[in-house]
Amino acid sequence: MGPTTINDLPAHVLLVHIVVVFVPLAALLLVCSAVWPAARRRLGIITPVVALVALISVPLTTSAGSWLIRRVQMDPLVRAHAHLGDGLLPWAGGLFLLTAVVWALHHYRDRLARLRWLPVTTIVIAVLSVAVSVGSVVEVYRIGDSGAQAAWHDNFSANPVSTNHK
Repeated sequence: MGPTTINDLPAHVLLVHIVVVFVPLAALLLVCSAVWPAARRRLGIITPVVALVALISVPLTTSAGSWLIRRVQMDPLVRAHAHLGDGLLPWAGGLFLLTAVVWALHHYRDRLARLRWLPVTTIVIAVLSVAVSVGSVVEVYRIGDSGAQAAWHDNFSANPVSTNHK
């Protein structure tokens, strides 16, 4: 689907940084936009654009991870990381969907103002935004932690291996 290597390195280990930055950033911007009108006005279209970058980066990263998993020693930690990674796309999709809804409700607020259900909808969307934002950040943390465990277990020494560092 996307690149498998970048500059002779597995693309997954580089692309994951986009996910680690943009998913939590999109979550933060979504919460600010959903619950704080001044932030919503200032951020405008930036919030859905950031969420779109996050959404696009997830399948690119998991695709590169699928390529990489066939080229590393399979163990339970790698398997757990891959399994967790496959679950991030719905969270990123939810972030994007909610950022688009929050933006649209604000952008078209004058046309929607006469609808009686708008205040309730705004509250429900704010609650959903907080829930999806927290869930997506927790998932990114869990996936990142499992990836670090898979990559680094038994790959370093607690004691220095050399005293000749220049």
